[in-house]
Amino acid sequence: MAHNNHSLEDVHESVAAGGNSTGWKKILAFFGPAYMISVGYMDPGNWATDLAGGSQFGYSLLWVLLMSNLMALLLQSLSARLGIVTRRDLAQASRETYPKYINIFLYALAEVAIAACDLAEVLGMAIGLKLLFDLPMLWGVSITMFDTFLLLFLMNKGIKKMEAFIIGLIAIIGLSFLAEMFFAQPDGAEIVKGLVPTIPSSAALYIAIGIIGATVMPHNLYLHSSLVQTRKFDRTFSGIKQAIRYNLIDSVIALNLAFFVNAAILILAAATFFTNGLHEVADIQDAHKLLEPMLGNWAAILFALALIAAGQSSTITGTLAGQIVMEGYLNLRIQPWVRRIVTRLIAILPAFLTILYFGEDSTGELLVLSQVILSLQLGFAIIPLIHFVSDKSKMNEFTIGTYTKIGAWAIALTIVALNANLVYDEIHGWITNSKDPIYIWIFVVPVTALAVGVLLYITIEPFVMKSRATKNLVPHLSPAAIKSLPVKQVYKNIVVALDFSRTDGKTISSALQLGGTDARYTLIHIVETVGAMLHGDQASDYETNSDKEYLDQYKKSLEELGYTVSTRLSFGSPKKEIPKIITTDDTFDILILGAHGHNFFKDLIFGTTVDAVRHKVKIPVLIIKD
Repeated sequence: MAHNNHSLEDVHESVAAGGNSTGWKKILAFFGPAYMISVGYMDPGNWATDLAGGSQFGYSLLWVLLMSNLMALLLQSLSARLGIVTRRDLAQASRETYPKYINIFLYALAEVAIAACDLAEVLGMAIGLKLLFDLPMLWGVSITMFDTFLLLFLMNKGIKKMEAFIIGLIAIIGLSFLAEMFFAQPDGAEIVKGLVPTIPSSAALYIAIGIIGATVMPHNLYLHSSLVQTRKFDRTFSGIKQAIRYNLIDSVIALNLAFFVNAAILILAAATFFTNGLHEVADIQDAHKLLEPMLGNWAAILFALALIAAGQSSTITGTLAGQIVMEGYLNLRIQPWVRRIVTRLIAILPAFLTILYFGEDSTGELLVLSQVILSLQLGFAIIPLIHFVSDKSKMNEFTIGTYTKIGAWAIALTIVALNANLVYDEIHGWITNSKDPIYIWIFVVPVTALAVGVLLYITIEPFVMKSRATKNLVPHLSPAAIKSLPVKQVYKNIVVALDFSRTDGKTISSALQLGGTDARYTLIHIVETVGAMLHGDQASDYETNSDKEYLDQYKKSLEELGYTVSTRLSFGSPKKEIPKIITTDDTFDILILGAHGHNFFKDLIFGTTVDAVRHKVKIPVLIIKD
């Protein structure tokens, strides 16, 4: 059980990037995280969408790749900035900002995105093994389980060794496609024309959205904000500013290499397949079969080798992203090898079942579909990221500028608009063509509506609630403010349940008015993290320690005013723990706790603490409304 709140704690600040080093030596110390990110931009899912785009529409979608690369560069730089400045990854920042039910939804979407991404990566590597060694794909998928042990080995050797391994795989991919370009001899004039924005048809829009989803990946935003924290540097203004600059250089180089690979795949498909009238080559296996007679045996071998390298490198970074998302959203701190096996299984099972039930021939369509799913998840990662890096309370003087905000929001709105159009068209098509559309109305439409509601919430809420403090970090009532609260005496032994929300002021004020200075007060708070629920009073995470400190601050402030105060910190569900505290101490006269008003959606799913508690205790309960 870990006792801190660092992202990827086993390699956190493990690389010295400050000190007395200067020039290139210092820059190179920061280089590495973006290369691990870049493999996600050249994974087998990209291959499927690039092959589909090139074979069906020639060079005309090259501009989508370029636009996607520019989007990715801006968004990854924002992700790196968040990690460098706040020392929080995107999942941690979300958990500390949004309500729990929103975080549960965002966590579920993040896991879906990682599963979709890993489906592409695992399938891609299995396809590569089949093409090169004629290995059955189910065997190939099973072999990818051993990636976990390779990952553990590399992590034990240090993050720089892992980065070197990933860069080696990227070099294999890049050199393979450099040779492929030599064999294919594409038309330079057509390549230039392909950089002019055009959408030939609605089918091209579907492929374009898939390309965006394959290029700008949601899990990479979580991963980058964590990986930059592996560098240890001076936490001064100039040190942080320098780290942001060097990581931007790292991102520019790495993502441009990824753009070259993606462009090379699309150009290869356009030059080899589209120009020869083969417009339906979206399947990686078909592409491999056709390359050999058209370009020679070496081209086919290099294609399969690059595919294996892409799948291997991407599965490693996908597993790391799964670990970051699980830890960040759930605050679940377990042994590293257990975390990685769990996240690896989440990746392998969908791929294994897909091949088992749909057969090996379905992999091409599934790869493209997985990238469209990724694109649909993007808004739920991008919008919180933009809010966080625009928040002065989180970023201080490192908040992004006006032009960067405009660019980031333009990207977010573009992606959301494209996805909204795609979702509407797909659902409309299902309803129109289905013999029994009632199931679509019962299942698909409500889930879509829920997703739209959450997206609107995370978009609008930070604008209308700018003054809302972070619940997990800062109590809404400062200890100094307690001194000005009005009081009068009524009860003798009062227990006050606090949740460090806006109601704390009214709750404590009501307690003091009832009891006055002659009463005894017990301030209680229940820590609700997953770690607290699993480990009880053995939990020692950041939130537990912070909550204890806040209770002590309240106690000290009240004692300075002459009140008799004790505190109780408990762990688990407030619905169970508050009644347990009350029933084990029969001296309490009254319980005072706050309520947050009526929220039908939240009450429906989670129930209310107030209702659960008041039915389980025998003493009077005073409910303070927010």
